Amino acid sequence: MGKINGCLKCLFIFFNVLYAILGCVLVYLVAKSTVYSNQLSMVGGPSMGWGWVFAIGVLGISCLGIYAGISENRLALKIFAGFMVVGMIIMMIFGVIVVVARNKLKEQLDSVSAELAKPFIADDEMRAMLEELQRSAKCCGVVSEMDWDDHIPTSCQCSAHYHAPGALETGCKVRPKGTSGPDQIFSQTCGDVIFSWMHLFFQILMGFFFGLAVTALLGLLVSLLMVHQVGRHDGAAGSSIAMKGY
Repeated sequence: MGKINGCLKCLFIFFNVLYAILGCVLVYLVAKSTVYSNQLSMVGGPSMGWGWVFAIGVLGISCLGIYAGISENRLALKIFAGFMVVGMIIMMIFGVIVVVARNKLKEQLDSVSAELAKPFIADDEMRAMLEELQRSAKCCGVVSEMDWDDHIPTSCQCSAHYHAPGALETGCKVRPKGTSGPDQIFSQTCGDVIFSWMHLFFQILMGFFFGLAVTALLGLLVSLLMVHQVGRHDGAAGSSIAMKGY
């Protein structure tokens, strides 16, 4: 008979196997993203070093949990519980950082001026990308339609029958006076569209980190319960041997 309750042991090992698979997936994604890490670092983006630490950490701790559950080793279970405490704190910190970064990004987008958008429009590749975004996302300009100066491109053209998502009235507006281009243009800016995408991305990250924090808390409680069961079993076995010796 094992030292730990059979159902609890199987559940513990099962979830650690799932997180080991998640760790393998994260290692693969980080490895694929390494191709772009140098380009991101050149423009001030984050390096992939912390990505490797996180992915390998998830995989390693999951493997430790699998070993601790199968072997019913009390020391391994205590080490796993310690990692769960550290992991829970780190995930909570990352979750808070994501919330702060989202709010900071919103403030920066709200305060950005049309002058900052002009260098992007002056670049041919960025200009082509922006025009394609305007057609697909039904928006006009990064900050406003005045990003295009006096000539608004046809990619901003809006049909009178077009309605903004979730709105009761049309998403079109009259072209500003003194400019050339379509008579009706999209009232929504591409900056708002980009932020809505980023907001969704941040929400997914928040759910991921806070979800891991809750899972780490559950892992901590289960591992402590398993440590207690192993200790009680070893204590009972020790007292039984002592009685026989006596």
